[in-house]
Amino acid sequence: MSLAIPSAPNSGLFKQGYQSYDSEDGAIIRNIEASRAISSTVQTSFGPYGRNKIVINHMQKMILTNDAATILKELDVVHPAAKLLVMACQQQEAEMGDGTNLVIILAGELLKKAEDLLRMGLKSSDIVQGYEKAQQFVLDTLEELEVDKVEDIRERDELSKAIRTVIASKQSGNEDLLTELVSEAVIAVMPKNPANFNVDNVRVVKIMGSSLEQSKVVKGMVLGRQPEGTVKRAEKARVGVFSSPIEASQTETKGTVLLHNAKEMLDFSKGEEKQLEGIIKELHDSGLRVVVAGSTLGELALHYLNRYGILVIKILSKFELRRLCRVIGATPLARLGAPMPDEMGKVDVVETIEIGGDRVTVFRQENEATRTATIVIRGATQNQLEDVERAVDDGVNVVKAITRDARLVAGAGAAEMQLMERINGFREKTPGLAQYAIKKYGEAFEVIPRTLAESAGLDATEVLTRLYAAHHSKDEDDWTTGVDVENDDGTGTLDAEDELVLDLLITKSWAIRLATEAARTVLSVDQIIVAKAAGGPKPPGPNPYWDED
Repeated sequence: MSLAIPSAPNSGLFKQGYQSYDSEDGAIIRNIEASRAISSTVQTSFGPYGRNKIVINHMQKMILTNDAATILKELDVVHPAAKLLVMACQQQEAEMGDGTNLVIILAGELLKKAEDLLRMGLKSSDIVQGYEKAQQFVLDTLEELEVDKVEDIRERDELSKAIRTVIASKQSGNEDLLTELVSEAVIAVMPKNPANFNVDNVRVVKIMGSSLEQSKVVKGMVLGRQPEGTVKRAEKARVGVFSSPIEASQTETKGTVLLHNAKEMLDFSKGEEKQLEGIIKELHDSGLRVVVAGSTLGELALHYLNRYGILVIKILSKFELRRLCRVIGATPLARLGAPMPDEMGKVDVVETIEIGGDRVTVFRQENEATRTATIVIRGATQNQLEDVERAVDDGVNVVKAITRDARLVAGAGAAEMQLMERINGFREKTPGLAQYAIKKYGEAFEVIPRTLAESAGLDATEVLTRLYAAHHSKDEDDWTTGVDVENDDGTGTLDAEDELVLDLLITKSWAIRLATEAARTVLSVDQIIVAKAAGGPKPPGPNPYWDED
């Protein structure tokens, strides 16, 4: 009698090669550990003194940044539970453009506290329920912690209040200069109704060389190259945008031309010239004075464009071309020929200016709807320029958030400490097992001031003790006490309201909402089933050592 070999459970249910992780195998704990690994990766990058990370992506491009959204975008996270945190971070980036690191750190800490509760014997459903109640309480309480408001979005000092803290967290030391640039650019393009403000109207152009202090705002759209021909300036001009090559068309198939004498050879090249001149004359007669080429530009075509006094500039980036079309109101054409009147764009001024040693072209519009401002940033290295660009993008995104809700809360970890204090009072009034989860939810907020203090090199325990004492007092003036990363007076604390370290209420509210949502989703997963990857074995890659014996 043969011995029956026991088969794996559910072996006939799925295709061969599937993997299943059950709650009995500790799936929840493993998910929490994976999520914690993600949050601890970006935690050290939080705050003004956050550390930078060097990420080398799959294209072997080196990215140096302390921006959580960029780090996680370049890391290829495959764990399903950790991906939930990355998705929450991307949602925050899309919704607010700032506060991405806060989402990841807070979600990671909430899961760490949940792990303690699970080991105590609480069910994950009790924790999820407690977190839900605590989240609702926190979002309501946050409304009461408003300390200031951006009264007039067109006033530079008012706007700086909200932008400065955001830029300081990315570019500490340069925040005053960058805040000044962002405010100037935003005010230059702000429409009559601020709700219609479009973040795409503020662009960034990076020009290597010089120092950050030489950066400036140029009204109009700046392209990092000069026109191709001899015409360098045009005013009140009609613009044609061509995504097709501007040169004599070539046949699809190869052909042979038999020439009998020199006259035939001359006539052959002249026919090509006449055809091209006819096309350029057609463009000139239709009223075009500026041509934007999205592809190659032939030398003969350039000669005729110069002869007819048409300014021509080449833009090879599809994104730049699309943005320019929006600014001038043109339609990119895939054929070479005179555009219809509704396909042409209009521009008030096209001129070439010099920035540093580089000559750039500016397209300027006086019309309010298509007004554009460009922040030209200078710097020594490409990585530094890219990091400054990310800080500027965050600053511009904050302005968009201000148009939705202009209220501000105390920054530097002060709002989090006050929320923690209030949650403790709420927990005592909550019956049942949910109160344990609410207590841990409150404790999770401690990670923000602790991380700020640690990254600034302060004694975190001592600073937190002072913050607890200040926020526990009955005096409302102490409720805005936060972490002083500069540590000017040796206590490690400051009054965030007086020092103008302020955060947008709406950004914080979204971050708390998304972090709690991500944590609750991870906790409510009790089984992960992974199907076998599609396709057979991967083909072998090229051998880099093929020529060695």
